[in-house]
Amino acid sequence: INMMVKKSFDTIMTQNELSEAQSIINDAHHADVTRIINVGTSVEESANCILLAQTYESVFAVVGIHPNDLHDDWKSQMSEIKKFVTRKKENKIVGIGECGLDFHYPGYIIQRQKDAFKAQIEMALEHDLALVVHTRAAPQETLASLEQYAGQIKRGIIHCFSEQSDFAHQVIEWGFAIGIGGIITYPKNNYLRDIVKQVPLPSIVLETDSPFLPIQSMRGTQNAPQYIKK
Repeated sequence: INMMVKKSFDTIMTQNELSEAQSIINDAHHADVTRIINVGTSVEESANCILLAQTYESVFAVVGIHPNDLHDDWKSQMSEIKKFVTRKKENKIVGIGECGLDFHYPGYIIQRQKDAFKAQIEMALEHDLALVVHTRAAPQETLASLEQYAGQIKRGIIHCFSEQSDFAHQVIEWGFAIGIGGIITYPKNNYLRDIVKQVPLPSIVLETDSPFLPIQSMRGTQNAPQYIKK
């Protein structure tokens, strides 16, 4: 929701922007979406998730640093995330993320991503929080990072799942759910539709990834929580 009402990334929401979120939440409620989990990607956006959660009863926060948002000072950024988490009840934090590995865009630093991913996995375990995992162009490396904690992570989701069948079955065996959103409706994604037919229904979580990745019939428009049933 923070990204739906703001004009730029990594800025703290203004009071006006916070108020603008009301209409998005109202629309969601009218569509029977009564709880919304807002997922952070940086310190600033995690803070925005907390602001929204504290302002609106039906909104909850996930805090963390996306692999593409890691910088030279990522360890100090992680300290800020830890401060949020130490007050998880007051901040209505239900998970850590979205964190993981992304080797899609040039310029990434593999070890930095792995170290930050490990730190956030362990933060989730330490504070009994769910884990929201981002993985792109790094399937084997993601599995290797998660395998170290197989059986320990009780609540986890592979966000915006786009990997292959063997990946899906492995993470489900470890107790994760796969997050399925609008991309399942895209014509080229027959393989993803096949995977969804194979896996147990309790291992699937529907998600919108608002404001991104609307369903095929709505491409080119802003996604929103109210569209989860579409």
